[in-house]
Amino acid sequence: MAKKLGFGLMRLPSLDPNDPGKIDIEQMKKMVDTFIEKGFTYFDTAWMYCGGKSEEATKEALTSRHARDTYTLTTKLPGYKIKSFEDRDKIFNAQLEKTGAGYFDYYLLHDVNTKSLPNFEKWNCFEWIQEKKAEGLIKVAGFSYHDGPELLDEILTKYPEIEIVQLQINYLDWNSIGVQSRKCYEVCVKHNKPVLVMEPIKGGTLIDVPEEVAEMFKAADSSVSPAEWAIRFVATLDNVKMVLSGMSTFEQLDQNTEFMKDFKPLTDAEIEMMHKAAEIINSTIAIPCTGCAYCVVNCPMNIAIPQYFSLYNADMQEREDKPWTAQSGYYANLTVNFGKASECIECGQCEDMCPQHLHIRDFLKDVAKHFEG
Repeated sequence: MAKKLGFGLMRLPSLDPNDPGKIDIEQMKKMVDTFIEKGFTYFDTAWMYCGGKSEEATKEALTSRHARDTYTLTTKLPGYKIKSFEDRDKIFNAQLEKTGAGYFDYYLLHDVNTKSLPNFEKWNCFEWIQEKKAEGLIKVAGFSYHDGPELLDEILTKYPEIEIVQLQINYLDWNSIGVQSRKCYEVCVKHNKPVLVMEPIKGGTLIDVPEEVAEMFKAADSSVSPAEWAIRFVATLDNVKMVLSGMSTFEQLDQNTEFMKDFKPLTDAEIEMMHKAAEIINSTIAIPCTGCAYCVVNCPMNIAIPQYFSLYNADMQEREDKPWTAQSGYYANLTVNFGKASECIECGQCEDMCPQHLHIRDFLKDVAKHFEG
């Protein structure tokens, strides 16, 4: 039986903290090798990950160095790049070349939602992935999804041939009125579609938890880290086939593979504890950003949106009114190479790309007021 932890190739080790595209390939090779040596096989990449360099890095670190039957590889069709029927094959063939995979075990339409669905349907992408499957170039066809349960139900009803769905699920978003993880998961169960889980620790948010939550976790089991609680929460769900973790360090990889090699589901009491933890954490987060960086792809002002939101959240959680914080210094340093939050021209391209459907332009005003005065 395949182990339930997948290596998300989205937050790879980087040689430059301000440029995710400058991937530390040698470090990545060692992490990939260790992951496989420990009995894990699932890897997840996409066209836009790591500044568009993840698929190429996958070839360097994984496919060119390991036998094809020793790993499972997933990538995705970037709907925002499709402007013609020809673009589908053009992109797909480029992905085969970039990854060197020969075929894809899983191939997903990337980030299906209210705004992207019309374009996927305009170019018959749901039918097209079935054609690729018939050609033997895709083993399993599905889509990743960032929207509400009603639309998800409509899509799975309209396209019953879809075999799998990738959802954002974590204990913080489980009962969220925005992400609605639980309701989307239940739709997949209703349609008998297995689920791939992304953002189980919500872009790192669930690693550094508030002190009250940390103490609650320690009281339950002092040997279990916040990341382990988070990943085991989603892995406990019956319909979850794989939990993806965007690991960027050896420490993260070692910890995650250690507790997932012989996975132990949470008890009912532990699940209740996770819901209580979510209530506490949700009361402290100002901007629910996962740091995926989709928003910066087309930003004309080169604003470091995810970094700024992370710094702002950190300041908001300190609960002390200080004229200057460490985050203020980090913000000032970032603005040397990136546009300031106040330089947003409100074009809205970031919001069109955001899987969380955040009101980024409004949040940038809050960031600018906080850090720039």
